[in-house]
Amino acid sequence: MPRRILPILILALGVGIFVALKATRPTPHPVQPSERIWRVEVTQVTPADHRPILALFGRVEAPDRLQAAAPVAGRLLEVHVRDGDRVAIGALLARLDPNDLQPRLTRARADLEKERLKLSHDRQALEQEREILRLARQALERAETVQSKQLGSVSSVDEAREQYARAQLAVTLREQSIAEHPARLAALEAALAEAERDLARGTIHAPFDARIGVVAAAPGDQLQPNQTILTLYPLDGLYVRAKVPGVHSEELRAALDGGERLTATGSHAGRPVRAVLERLAGEADARGVDALLRLDPESSLPLGAFVDLRLERPVAPDTIALPFAALHGGDRVFAVRDGRLKGLRIERVGELDTGAGEGRVLLRVPELQPGEPVMRTHLPNAIDSLKVEIVE
Repeated sequence: MPRRILPILILALGVGIFVALKATRPTPHPVQPSERIWRVEVTQVTPADHRPILALFGRVEAPDRLQAAAPVAGRLLEVHVRDGDRVAIGALLARLDPNDLQPRLTRARADLEKERLKLSHDRQALEQEREILRLARQALERAETVQSKQLGSVSSVDEAREQYARAQLAVTLREQSIAEHPARLAALEAALAEAERDLARGTIHAPFDARIGVVAAAPGDQLQPNQTILTLYPLDGLYVRAKVPGVHSEELRAALDGGERLTATGSHAGRPVRAVLERLAGEADARGVDALLRLDPESSLPLGAFVDLRLERPVAPDTIALPFAALHGGDRVFAVRDGRLKGLRIERVGELDTGAGEGRVLLRVPELQPGEPVMRTHLPNAIDSLKVEIVE
């Protein structure tokens, strides 16, 4: 009997101890839920007028580049420049052998003088041929008179008529030759002018202050007509051709039509580069419209160089400048109102060059109040009504 009761007593003792411990345990303090506060940096902005920039990448070219070519076939006698040389206006660049050009000029002058002498001889000969024609007419009239009296033969009359016709033809041809003299004279004078022009072009001078591009021939080369000897371009005629996105083309074209001066800055080989937007092309493609920016003459960039430029766009009113980190999702920013975030929709206008190497994005935020703090810390989990603390 005691052996059966002992396990029951032990179990009852355990239950009693558990009930006693549960009744005497300490009461836990109630847990108060707390909201996490995010520390952020803010900036206070006020809408104002800003001038956005447009990043361009273009190639240096010279629309007024000149190709000096041989006017006629001949030997190149001398070249006085090399690739990349700077030359002043009027400087001697190259010269063809005058022995290849002078004979054409001499022959043209001789042909012209021959034509003038021919006119004088034709006028003298015309007087004589007219006299022969008059005599032939008289001889024909006598032969016809004699034949009408049956004192002469028919063959003598035919012979007189033939002589008269020959004399008349000679007068006609001579008069035609004299009438054609002005045309022949004009053609020979044109040939003389061409010979004089080619002789003058045989000595090549710089038509303006220029830089030599490429020298394509050497002294002693036998040149063909229109074969290029060298190329040169004006020092103040260098442009950068760059593609402008179509979304900005009308804005820039309107600014140019209004007489606004839009400048661009950049660098090449560690040296600053300045340019002015001069015109936009009249044709476009899928990439945009070609813009031609005239380089400052002091830039001294080589033809064909590639340049990065930052072009000033027309003034954008009522815009704010913020760091790129302030953008969330690319379409909104957050203002801080009463310690909580408020998402605001934006209109992205462009970019702003602060000059300190830190770019800013230009925005229009219609719902933003002037002077209202805007969060510039980028929070990936930023949402409306998120509680934040401003870091001074």
